[in-house]
Amino acid sequence: MAEHGGTADRATLERWEAFGGVWRVLASDEHAAATVSMCRCDGGEEMQRLTTEDPDLVAWLAEHPESE
Repeated sequence: MAEHGGTADRATLERWEAFGGVWRVLASDEHAAATVSMCRCDGGEEMQRLTTEDPDLVAWLAEHPESE
């Protein structure tokens, strides 16, 4: 089955972390969207941003604001 929306976004964050990168929520509206900063493994330079509108992932991110 193909990944859609939040499922693909969650997989992206999991892969980033599995390869040693760190991420943290920059902005979140618990009911609408969240923007996540994806940084190098040392927590330094931002390499990418991810914005999701998947309600399940936004709720999960509200409880888990960073990968560390």
